[in-house]
Amino acid sequence: MATIILDGQTHTVQTGGNLLQACLSLGLELPYFCWHPALGSVGACRQCAVRLYKDENDQQGRLTMACLTPVTEGLRADLQAPEAQDFRAGIIEALMTNHPHDCPVCEEGGECHLQDMTVMTGHTVRHYRGLKRTHRNQQLGPFINHEMNRCIACYRCVRYYGDYAGGEDLGVFSIRNNVYFGRAQDGVLENEFSGNLVEVCPTGVFTDKTFSAHYARKWDLRYAPSICPHCAVGCNISPGERLGRLRRVINRYHGAVNGYFLCDRGRFGYGYVNGGQRIMHAELHGEPVSPHAAVAQLARMANGRVIGIGSPRASLEANFVLRERVGSANFYAGFSRIEAGLAAAIVDILRDWPVRVPAVREMERADAVLILGEDVTNTAPRLALTLRQAVRNRGLAIAAALKIPAWLDSAARHAAQAEKSPLFIASPAPTRLDDVASATHRATPEAIARLGFAIVHALDAAAPAVSGLSETETRLAATIAAALAAAERPLLISGMGCANLAVVRAAGNIARALAAKRDVPTVDLCYAVPECNTLGLALMDGRSVEDAFAAARENDAPSLIVLENDVYRRAPAATVDAALARFRQRIVIDHSRNATTARADLLLPSGSFAETEGTFVSLEGRAQRFFSVMPPLGAARDAWRWPFATQRDTWQNLDAVTAACAAALPVFARIVEAAPGTGFRVQGDKIARAPARYSGRTAMHADQRLHEPKPPDDPDSALSYSMEGADTGIPPALRPVAWAPRWNSHQQATTQFQDEAGGTLRGGDPGVRLIEPADTPAPCWFEDIPPLLSPDEPGFRAVILHRIFGGEELSALAPPIIERAPAACALMHPDDIARLGLGDGVTVAWERCRLDLPLRPEPGLAQGVIGLPEGGVPGGLPERVDVWVPQEEQP
Repeated sequence: MATIILDGQTHTVQTGGNLLQACLSLGLELPYFCWHPALGSVGACRQCAVRLYKDENDQQGRLTMACLTPVTEGLRADLQAPEAQDFRAGIIEALMTNHPHDCPVCEEGGECHLQDMTVMTGHTVRHYRGLKRTHRNQQLGPFINHEMNRCIACYRCVRYYGDYAGGEDLGVFSIRNNVYFGRAQDGVLENEFSGNLVEVCPTGVFTDKTFSAHYARKWDLRYAPSICPHCAVGCNISPGERLGRLRRVINRYHGAVNGYFLCDRGRFGYGYVNGGQRIMHAELHGEPVSPHAAVAQLARMANGRVIGIGSPRASLEANFVLRERVGSANFYAGFSRIEAGLAAAIVDILRDWPVRVPAVREMERADAVLILGEDVTNTAPRLALTLRQAVRNRGLAIAAALKIPAWLDSAARHAAQAEKSPLFIASPAPTRLDDVASATHRATPEAIARLGFAIVHALDAAAPAVSGLSETETRLAATIAAALAAAERPLLISGMGCANLAVVRAAGNIARALAAKRDVPTVDLCYAVPECNTLGLALMDGRSVEDAFAAARENDAPSLIVLENDVYRRAPAATVDAALARFRQRIVIDHSRNATTARADLLLPSGSFAETEGTFVSLEGRAQRFFSVMPPLGAARDAWRWPFATQRDTWQNLDAVTAACAAALPVFARIVEAAPGTGFRVQGDKIARAPARYSGRTAMHADQRLHEPKPPDDPDSALSYSMEGADTGIPPALRPVAWAPRWNSHQQATTQFQDEAGGTLRGGDPGVRLIEPADTPAPCWFEDIPPLLSPDEPGFRAVILHRIFGGEELSALAPPIIERAPAACALMHPDDIARLGLGDGVTVAWERCRLDLPLRPEPGLAQGVIGLPEGGVPGGLPERVDVWVPQEEQP
C-alpha cells in the first residue's frame, strides 16, 4: 500500500498500478479515453492530464498523464489544477473537431463514454467552424455496425482486437488527423470476440448491429443480472428488453470469470428468444389449448409411472422439480451415453484427485499450459481469450526484470518481443490458438490420450509406460513434461470435446503426477464441458437418455416428460423414434421447437433464460443465479412450475425450490448462497430492473390504450419490473447493469463498483463454488491406455469438429449466428481423399445412420480421421465409421 496526496487529500491505495487507476478506484472523477483496465496504458488520448509535484516543497509542478504515472509512496498531484483542466478541455476540443456531433441519432447516445467525458471536462462550446473530414464506413458482417466519422483516435479498438484478442483483420491506416480504423476492405470481422468492440470503443464507431434491427434507447430497456446459456464457462451478462422482445445482451463484469469481455456467440446468440420457433401456447396433439386445459391434460397423462428426462441446458431448480415429480429412480439427466460417461469421470476426478479448477481469470496467471484434446475456442470460447493473455507471462516477466510494469502496455510488449510462455495443444484438427502455441500435435483421440499417458510417465516413472510411441511423440511428451514441471503455475485443460474417456483420464493422471513432482497439494485442471449446466446435472444424476429408453422396455408403457431437451441430439434418430413409440404419453416442456417437441402429445411452453430464473453450475463448479429480464411470453411459464402445476401448495416461489434442492442433495447445499433471496430489500425497496430515465410506464402502450397497465410482479426475486425501486446499495449478484452518476457508459461505470479498477466487485464476485480440492490421497493411476490403432483397421476414426457459430443448439437459431455459421461439411486429410478417390462429397455411415455431406480437404487434420460438423451428428457417434463416394458421384 502507498499513501498519496490528491488535491490536498490523503489517500491510501495499492502500489503497482498507475495514478489514473488509483483515482478511479477511489471514486474520483478524471477523464480518460485510451486507458482500459484490461488493456493497460499507452498515453494516446492525453485526456487524463494532472499536475504532478516532486515533493511537498515543489510549488510549480508539471503536467503529466495520470495513466503513465506509477503510484509511489508520497506521490502528490492536483487533479483539478486550472492548468490541468484547461489542458484537458483543449485536448477534447481538438478530438471533437471532426466529430459529427450526432448524439440524437447515435446508437451510443445515453451510455456514451465520450458524452460522459465531454461533460466531465466542461467542454460545452464548439469553436471549430471549418469543414470536417469524412470517412466511408465499412460493412463488417452481421454483428458490428461501423461509423468511422465518430472516431476520436483513442486506439482502443486495434489494441483490443489485435493485441488482446489476436485478430489480424482490423488495423489502423493513414496518419495525423486522417486516421482510419477498419479493415483493408469490406468484410466480416473474423475474430470470435469482435463484439467486444461495441463496449471497448468509447464512442459510437462500433455498435451492435443486432440491436439496430430493433433499436430502442438504452434508458428504455429493462435489464437483469443473468448468465450466458450458450456454454459452460458461466459468463455474466445483462440482457436488455423492451415491449416483450429481447433487444441486446451486454457484458456484466465478473472479476473471477469473464471480466470485461464476452465471446460473439454469447453476445449475439440471443435471437432465438424472439424467433418464430418459440412455443407460445400449450398444444395437445398439435392443436392449441388453454393453460387450464393443459394443466388438466397433464394430470391425466402423468398419472401412474412417469419417466423424466432432464436437461443440461435447464436450471438446477427445473431439473430438481422434475426429479421430485417422477421420483429419483425415474429421473434421467438427459445426456447422451457418451456424455454421461465423460461427465461422471470428470466429476470423480474433480472431487477425489489432487486438482483444483481455477477461475477463468486466474488462468491468465498460468506460465505453462497444456490443452489435451480440446478446441477451447469452439467449446469454451472465453477460455481462449484468457489463454491468449496467459502466453504473455514470460514476456511480462522480461519486462518486469527491466522495471517495466505490465500496465505500461506498449513498452511491456516491446520489451517482450516474441517471447511467450509455453502453450502445447494436442487436438485432432487445427485450432484458433495455434498461432500462439509453442507446439501442436494432430492425432486421433486415442493417440492424444496415449500422448497424455506418455507425459505422465515422463513426470513419474512409476506411472504406466506407453509402448509404440514414435520418436516425435516421445520427444514431445518429454518437452511438455519438463515445461510443466518447471512452471510456477502450470495449467492443464481437457474436456469432452474428443468424446473420449481415455483423454479425460490422461489429464487426471498428468495432474496427479505433476502434483507429486512439484510437491504441491493440487494442480490447476479445467475440463471444458459442453452446456451451461452440464456439471450441475452430472452432480445431480449421471444417467443418459439411452438409460431412460431402456427403462421404458422394462415396464408396460410408462409416460414420459422431457424437460428442455432435444433427445434427437443425444442419440440416433432411429433409436429415438423406436424408443418414443414405447411410451404411453409424451409430454415435452420447452421454449423452442425442435425434433423432440414435434413428437409431443402434450407440449407445454416454458420461458427462455431471459424469462425465467434459476441456477447454473459452470465448468469451474461455480453455482450462479440468473434472473428474468421479462415475464414469460404468451402462455409460457417457468419450467419448474409445470411438473407440479396440478398441486397448488407444493412450492410458491423459486426460493422454496432452491432451498428444497439444497436440502435434498447435499452437494447443492450452498446454492442458496449464490444470490440474495426473494425477500431481500434495500431500505424496504425491491431492486429496479429499469433505469431511472425509463419511459416505459408513460409511453409504452400509448398507441393501444391511454391507461398504462401495472408492471407485472416477480414473486421469485428481489427485482421489480419497473424503474421503481432501489438503484444503489445493490449486491453484485442482483445488479442488473452498471450505472453511476456521470458514468453512463456501463463498462466505464463498472469501476465505481470494484474494490479497485479491474479487480473484484465490492461485496464479492457472485456465485459459490461447489467443488473444492479433496483432502484425501488420490486413487490409483488410470491405467487404461488405448491400444495403438492398426492402419489396416477398416473405416475412419470419426471426430466431431465443434463450431462456435452454429454448433450450439440455441444460438444456432439466431439469424446473425446463422449468417456466420460455416456450411456443414466433412473434413479429411488431402492424402486420405486422394487415396479413396473422393471428390466434392462423401457418404458417412454407421449402424443405421447415414450422412451425405460436402467434403473439404484439411491438411491440418490427422490422417485416418474424418471430421464431422457439430450439431449435424447425434450423440451416439461411434469411434469408427464407413466412408465411401456418394452414389450420385459414382461412375
